[in-house]
Amino acid sequence: MARFEVPEVDYTRYSNRQLAAIPLVVLTAALLVIGGAYATTGAPVDPGLDFTGGTELRVAVDAPSDAQARERIDEAFAATPDSVQQVGGGDVYVITFESTEAEPGQLEAQAEEAGFTIRSIDSVSASFGSDTQRLALLGVGVAFAGMAALVFALFRTFVPSVAVVVSAFSDIVIPVALMNLLGIELTLGTVAALLMLIGYSVDSDILLNNSVLRRSGDFYESTYRAMRTGVTMTVTSLAAMAVMAVVAGVYGIGLLASIGTILVFGLAADLMNTYLLNVSLLRWYKFEGVAR
Repeated sequence: MARFEVPEVDYTRYSNRQLAAIPLVVLTAALLVIGGAYATTGAPVDPGLDFTGGTELRVAVDAPSDAQARERIDEAFAATPDSVQQVGGGDVYVITFESTEAEPGQLEAQAEEAGFTIRSIDSVSASFGSDTQRLALLGVGVAFAGMAALVFALFRTFVPSVAVVVSAFSDIVIPVALMNLLGIELTLGTVAALLMLIGYSVDSDILLNNSVLRRSGDFYESTYRAMRTGVTMTVTSLAAMAVMAVVAGVYGIGLLASIGTILVFGLAADLMNTYLLNVSLLRWYKFEGVAR
């Protein structure tokens, strides 16, 4: 049976600036992407139906090909759909109207008139979506603030605590930037994925900090000890999320595919931030900073 071995990195070959350079460059690029999205759309990432309001129809379309089915869908509705997604390569399509001008009753009647079989219909009002968006973003902010407070209470020293908080911040910002590039909308499901990333990030960073600051052994021995556990856990989770994203994409389960994609990129960012950025800050703290 194949065995996963975490390679031992020779950190002595690299300066603290070299270790921190890549994570900081990636973080800066991610902030620029988010800033550009905010400047052009007024939001850091494109909000989905949960937050904008609108209607989602799941219908079965009798057509010999996907192209003809999409043509029938375009002709069936007076309003132009914002998105049309085929489910699992079959005859079922998820049609989203994010415009509040498209009334659910009218859309249902137009679908029936076109001969579509309606499997489900969901509608969210614009005001309810706006309230949901504020609550979701507030939840992310409160979770992040609570995490930061807990980290400072655990370590009670500035640099190690900041290292954890900065890594967690970057672990969220990088996937949000990639959501803009990949066209993944912000929904309640993707917000949940971002909240999960806070937990993943804190777990690996606290494991590293505890090993370096509170256990016996020199700095590099402690770092490698933490890496053996932390990298194994993160890579295992990353592989599981990658499989989920691929399978969900094949079967047309858009929400699970989006969640899996966000977690894959977020966990990859966590590996980079924990074992490059966090290690560089901890090494500076141990050998050159106030802990010297």
